[in-house]
Amino acid sequence: MDDPAAPEQEGLARRLDKPMGVLGLVFILVVLGQSLARETWLVTTLSVVGWLLWAVFVAEFVFRAATARDRRRFWARNWWQLLFLALPFLRFARALTLLRAARVGGVLSAAVRGSRSAGRLLSGRIGWLGAVTVVVVLAVSQLLYVLGMYGSYGEALYDAALATISGEPLSADTTLARFLDVVLGVYSVAVFATVAGALGAYFLERREAAPVTAPE
Repeated sequence: MDDPAAPEQEGLARRLDKPMGVLGLVFILVVLGQSLARETWLVTTLSVVGWLLWAVFVAEFVFRAATARDRRRFWARNWWQLLFLALPFLRFARALTLLRAARVGGVLSAAVRGSRSAGRLLSGRIGWLGAVTVVVVLAVSQLLYVLGMYGSYGEALYDAALATISGEPLSADTTLARFLDVVLGVYSVAVFATVAGALGAYFLERREAAPVTAPE
């Protein structure tokens, strides 16, 4: 027997898409601020805001899991999100390696959350691709800075943006940097192909929609 409250709960879940999308983009900026902040009060404030946002994300995930009509399908499609929801708790570990893994995990979690947020907020392919590209640039630059490959965040941001948009190799000479070179090079090609395809489709549609004048 169907639960009469299920349609209402599913409607509420859909209405949460845009607010949660906005919070996901805010979360990226909070994680970035945590990487750059030096003043104690600012670090504390951003940490509190980050944990509050994370609690909201966990609550949303639990709500969606509890109200899913097909729970087996839900878990098959969303089990990986548990990994990103659990990563921030590594911050309670005292080992330096785990602390660094927690910071990296926080950046990756913010990137995933931000990409999903862009999908929730933007329906156009070009707009969504632009938002995801910004998320990729911020995530890669934070990884490069957090892992100590660059002395300043400005240098990391510049190199990450150049590599993401044009495929230019990163100036850092490490194994991870070379791996990111390949990933960002593939991404830049995919972005170029997508934009070219979208522009081609746009002009083709305009050409087909243009009125045909009969010859005199």
